[in-house]
Amino acid sequence: MNCNALVAQSGAPSPVINASLHGVLDGCRAFPSHINSVFAARHGVEGILREELLDLSREDPRELNLLRFTPCAGAIGTCRYKLGADHHDDYNRILHVFAAHNIGFFFYIGGNDSMDTAHKISTLARLRGIPLIVTGVPKTIDNDLGDNSGSLIDLTPGYGSAARFWALLTQNANEENAGMCPSECVSVYQTMGRKSGFITAAARLGDPERRLPLQLYLPESHHTLASLASNVNAALSRHGRCIVIVSEGFDAGPLGEKHDAFGHIEYGASETTVAQVVVNHLNRIGLRARGHATGQVPSVLQRDVSIYASCVDLDEAYEVGRHAVQIALRHGSGFMATILREPGPAYRVRYDKVPLDAIANAVRTVPKEWLTPDGLDVTDDFIAYARPLIGEHWPPIQLEHGLQRFARLRRFPLPRKLPPYIPHLSLIHI
Repeated sequence: MNCNALVAQSGAPSPVINASLHGVLDGCRAFPSHINSVFAARHGVEGILREELLDLSREDPRELNLLRFTPCAGAIGTCRYKLGADHHDDYNRILHVFAAHNIGFFFYIGGNDSMDTAHKISTLARLRGIPLIVTGVPKTIDNDLGDNSGSLIDLTPGYGSAARFWALLTQNANEENAGMCPSECVSVYQTMGRKSGFITAAARLGDPERRLPLQLYLPESHHTLASLASNVNAALSRHGRCIVIVSEGFDAGPLGEKHDAFGHIEYGASETTVAQVVVNHLNRIGLRARGHATGQVPSVLQRDVSIYASCVDLDEAYEVGRHAVQIALRHGSGFMATILREPGPAYRVRYDKVPLDAIANAVRTVPKEWLTPDGLDVTDDFIAYARPLIGEHWPPIQLEHGLQRFARLRRFPLPRKLPPYIPHLSLIHI
């Protein structure tokens, strides 16, 4: 089989998403007898539908190497585009684009919904007898890909960096709160994470000895505004201050929610935030200490600031992308590359595969046994699970004139071979 490969990204970015892209590129270049050129779709599956493809084989190798330390999806773009069951024109268009450009390998970097898209394309190609190999590459800072058994995937690239961001932020937030507590006795911070509280839980990594007046509110804990206020006031009675880390998926009532193409809430686009609702409620009912509650929402910073990236996460994101190519060549279509933890006290992982239909739309939550009985913290078992993921060192970010030096791709467009096409969902959601 001698053809071209196409790689695309989908969903929200991460600090290490381009490390996986770099891994896919290096993996493809290791098999020149099977793969001629490597193309990228501009803005995910929407770029395929619009036939907006880039020739990565023409890029400067030095710039491609910088992808490993370039965050987010600015290099080739991402999207939130749902391939509906009745969007037959979309499916036909994708296969026509692949055929027109002799694409025999498709690597899709993304989370739950992206693996569903990859599974649909793989299944359709097989049913039509088209020799297309589709392989998924995992990505999400939420760590919610898979199931609670951990047998499908132990961790997702992107989570270790988000966890490191919150571990370091918690340390710094404590210094702020300790200094300002006479006037700002409660500091509320909102994390990302709709239904899964892995990111919120990671704040505990900034205080593993549990010395701080820190409370964590994961979606899995099922706390309410009333119980949160009671817990905060109890902490104020004991310590005179409190740090609250609350998930965006905390049930704070209506937020004026906006939704993406998959029906998921886009909290950053909603009319208010969970943090603001919590702050308003605490200040309204009154606090058992002098001062007020204040709120902060780091929002997309936790997924797009490369200086906080975990070196462990960067390495694993690269390796799982490279492994995806090996899966495609050795095992054929319909798999996602996965990361599994080896048993034993030392942190070691191995790279394997899992069927796309087992991972598509699967959602993992924080196990109940990793929550403390009061639902305000996570256990030492969670710390043992997550601590190795944030690494020990700062990432080797290259600087130029004091600023971070990211990859500068020239984005060589492939000539279009097909008539123009308008996707069913015509708006790009990045």
